[in-house]
Amino acid sequence: MNLEQIKQALLESYRQDGGINHFDGSNLPAQDSVNQLAADCMHLLFPGYFEESGLAVGDLPAHVDRMLVRIDRRLGTEIEKCLRFGGVANAADRAREHTTAVLAQLPELRKLIRTDVEAAYQGDPAARSVEEIILAYPCVLVISLQRLAHVLYHLGVPLLPRMLTEYGHERTGCDIHPGARLGTHFFIDHCTGVVIGETTTVGRHVKLYQGVTLGAKSFEVDEQGQPIKGVKRHPDIGDHVTIYAHATILGGETRVGAHSIIGSNVWLMKSIPDDSVAYFKADNLIVRSRHKKEGLIERVGSPEHHHEWEI
Repeated sequence: MNLEQIKQALLESYRQDGGINHFDGSNLPAQDSVNQLAADCMHLLFPGYFEESGLAVGDLPAHVDRMLVRIDRRLGTEIEKCLRFGGVANAADRAREHTTAVLAQLPELRKLIRTDVEAAYQGDPAARSVEEIILAYPCVLVISLQRLAHVLYHLGVPLLPRMLTEYGHERTGCDIHPGARLGTHFFIDHCTGVVIGETTTVGRHVKLYQGVTLGAKSFEVDEQGQPIKGVKRHPDIGDHVTIYAHATILGGETRVGAHSIIGSNVWLMKSIPDDSVAYFKADNLIVRSRHKKEGLIERVGSPEHHHEWEI
């Protein structure tokens, strides 16, 4: 086939195979622009860390002014595109309101993000400095962008929150939905392969290791067999919980109690109380109190799924 024939075949494909075309509709947010927005926001959240040359305190007002103007313009443009896509009336005015609301949250977001950096430094004995954490730990990027996207998510802006978190996902291999609610002092060690679903809540001082999934057990569907949106599908993680590598915790009714420890490779689909330890022993999932005198809470045999309770 020559190029003319290939062109005609593609045009015919566009006519016949709909569903992945977007013609004559609203202008969608541009991926490159959103990626640049994400990078620019990191400069504003962490001044002096990602510049090509040093940033002096005396230069800070001009630097912040320059970055704010740049982000304000780009963010407003992309939010307006998203609102027009969503059929929002007065999209330009609403975009201006949302842009101002997001930027006004930046000082508060920095307070939250500072707790995440502190958690990473305190939670990893290999860390030599806060500078190393900010420059080289992938959790800083992905959690910071999720916290920013979470503001947009709750403003009801379509598309853009997920595109921002996807920038972090592409860079780190860690996928946190913008709808997830994250407490303070959140640390994801190594980061790669972690998945946190939309309706997850994560308490304060929670530490995850690589490969952890906080996911959905199943999807409710409507009469047409389509997934029902907006229902609670993902677990709740209490304060001061540690979840080790490749553990999987599923379900909207599943809660991991505060001060609990989930061992590596644990598969959990039911709630466990505060101060629990969950781990595998041979083929059995053991859930016991962290206080040894209280003994075994539950033993779940993987082949028969029976339960043994100790009083």
